[in-house]
Amino acid sequence: MDTQALNTKTLNSKTLNSKTLGSLTTSALGLGCMAMSAAYGEADRGESIATVHAALDAGITLLDTGDFYGVGHNELLLAEALRPVPRDTYQLSVKFGPQVGPDGAFLGVDARPAAVKTALAYTLKRLGTDHVDVYRPARLDPKVPIEETVGAIGELVDAGYVRHIGLSEVGSDTIRRAAATRPISDLQIEYSLVSRGIERGILDTCRELGIGVTAYGVLARGLISGHWSTTRGGPGDSRLANPRFTGPNLEHNLALVEALRGVAAAVGITAAQAAIAWVASRGGDVVPLIGAKTRTRLAEALGAAEVTLTAEQCAELEAAIPADEFAGDRYPAAHLAMLDSER
Repeated sequence: MDTQALNTKTLNSKTLNSKTLGSLTTSALGLGCMAMSAAYGEADRGESIATVHAALDAGITLLDTGDFYGVGHNELLLAEALRPVPRDTYQLSVKFGPQVGPDGAFLGVDARPAAVKTALAYTLKRLGTDHVDVYRPARLDPKVPIEETVGAIGELVDAGYVRHIGLSEVGSDTIRRAAATRPISDLQIEYSLVSRGIERGILDTCRELGIGVTAYGVLARGLISGHWSTTRGGPGDSRLANPRFTGPNLEHNLALVEALRGVAAAVGITAAQAAIAWVASRGGDVVPLIGAKTRTRLAEALGAAEVTLTAEQCAELEAAIPADEFAGDRYPAAHLAMLDSER
């Protein structure tokens, strides 16, 4: 396989296969838009919009955002990018719940029924649309039973403002309770070669209930992309507070990435393509989200759609970069403690 050909894959081919997330059929890869709103340092607005257009031209239909990404900036950016695009050619997956002050301080999660409906009203206005395709709480609100939150989204489904209900970073018990309230399309959760907690029961629960998975962090926030180094990162890059990106942990992890790069090269692909293809290989109900904010990174990631890994190749990748040898938690301790999926 020609690595250079994969890196320069034409972006207007519309050759992506589809996958099924519950009752939602979508593209086999999705575009995660968070990094376009400064979470990983500054992003170029024009390049971000061009990247959205390139993703759509390549056959990606699933666009993932959150009302708290850049405190509304990401939704406004997507509205600008999507203005000339027919609404029935793409799907919007939106997260809500985290509360942020004007100083950027995190104020908790609000998933009360009234807050759910108010948040969607603002989201629809910012996005310039009359509905979203998937609506989900970004985190479990410990003060509100999941049945109440999902029930409120269900009322929005009944009213036509939402098409499907999703969940994010919750455990098996919460998934079961939510699914007993209303049909759930998918669970959004971190899933990569080095973040495999979902395999300890959560994935089985989803499959038992017919719930798909949208996997974010498939490149461990860029750490296993083959592009990160000890000199990367800058002002406003939240990754620099992540345990995996600091001190001895970073040096240890980058050494493992070199092993990943070696296995990928033997297959004829890049480290990033190997990592994405590995997540995609987990099943027809698992859709990796590509967190690209430039057309260059998008083009490389799209090359993963051309890769079908054998069982032997998957095993070689897992041996090269074992999840239990990767140093540092996937979030800082305070953030990790908020994740129902980690309990």
